[in-house]
Amino acid sequence: MEFVHHPYQPGETIAAIATPLGEGGVAIIRISGNDAVNVAAKIFSGPVTSYTSHTVHHGYVLNNKGEHVDSALLIPMLGKRSYTGEDTIEIHCHGGSLISRRVLDVVLQAGARAANPGEFTFKAFMNGKIDLAQAEAIQELIGAKNERALDAAEEQLKGSLSKAISAFQKDLTQMAAILEAWVDFPDEGLEFATMEEICRDLEQICQKMQTLANTFHDGKIIHDGITLCLIGSPNVGKSSLMNALLDKERAIVSHIPGTTRDVLEDHIRLNGLNFRLMDTAGIRKTEEAIEQEGIRRSQQAMQQADLILFVLDAGKGLDTQDEWLLQQIPRDKTIAIWNKIDLPHTHLPTLDIPHVVRLSAKNKTGIDILHKQIDEVIWKNGPPSREEILITNVRHKENLNDAIEACQRVIVGLQTNVSPEFISFDMRQALSALGTILGTNITEDILTSIFSTFCIGK
Repeated sequence: MEFVHHPYQPGETIAAIATPLGEGGVAIIRISGNDAVNVAAKIFSGPVTSYTSHTVHHGYVLNNKGEHVDSALLIPMLGKRSYTGEDTIEIHCHGGSLISRRVLDVVLQAGARAANPGEFTFKAFMNGKIDLAQAEAIQELIGAKNERALDAAEEQLKGSLSKAISAFQKDLTQMAAILEAWVDFPDEGLEFATMEEICRDLEQICQKMQTLANTFHDGKIIHDGITLCLIGSPNVGKSSLMNALLDKERAIVSHIPGTTRDVLEDHIRLNGLNFRLMDTAGIRKTEEAIEQEGIRRSQQAMQQADLILFVLDAGKGLDTQDEWLLQQIPRDKTIAIWNKIDLPHTHLPTLDIPHVVRLSAKNKTGIDILHKQIDEVIWKNGPPSREEILITNVRHKENLNDAIEACQRVIVGLQTNVSPEFISFDMRQALSALGTILGTNITEDILTSIFSTFCIGK
């Protein structure tokens, strides 16, 4: 179902199942809108219109023939004290797809409209309960795949990001007022601040915005996880290492070169983060068509990966194939691994890669050291604290970059005596970009894109 937010009808009463489908102890049907109380009164055995807000009442859900559908608890949350900022009723009935759907049908027959995806949160946004950044945080909170992602979403929902953006807006608005005064009254000799002072203050704001935008590197890791790719020549132990990392027999291990023909994928949790782990075909020169295709896919996976584990055979040392591969891999996102150190081996050559680990995938020795190295490569400046404001949404990063670029144009314009009208326009562009993050000047297509990702009932 496509979410369509326009035209918005304030107070329109909607309803949906707010809990996941399937068997469970309890299911929640949510009703919100100006007529929510009257709709509930039609289908509940108790005197709903007399209930005070945020109280719990036991009764029975009745269909339009007065027949019992289910016993339930009803909770009214009225006016601005509700999630949506409108009268809201929650009916807690028995769990199960059939019974919850039957209760929802009774509610819809009583006059409510079936809610679209994210429409309850959209109501909260439209009614000023939350801004757009907080609305997006709700979706990230629901979809968080690890503790760090959950912490980041909670901080954004509490308004940490919104406060930072609002502070930028406040400072820029004050400067915009000065620039607008120069445009409107060019002959009055108005000078609330010198050009040098405005440029200096703008540069400071740009630096603060850039610092916030730079957190997207860590925010993306926390939110989306890491793609980790195992690369190496045939028979160096990539599949054994994958099995050791997963702690299960996921990949076939054989002494026969070319056993892995395709990219194998699995998911693991390391150091509190989600990893998409890919074991690739050994890269070598071959005339065999299927193996050639596997090697092509290996090279493609290597380019797309966030982190590469370049596996080498300690017993064999560095041969010409390994040296060729060494020239292909991006060093800034690579950890070189000397595998099979449990076997006899000579002095291992020094590699032109900052991070090198020695281990035995077969015996699982050195795996803990690899975990630490992975952490070091991922967090270039150390992991962020729980309280740190992080940009986890690419839309926010792009809007921040737009604001920074507009401010930089203002600085250049002031320093090169550009006409004040153009400088004021750039300043308005900066404010508009920041406003888009919070939803103060959002376009319809962006709203549709954001709220269409929500589940029905949220």
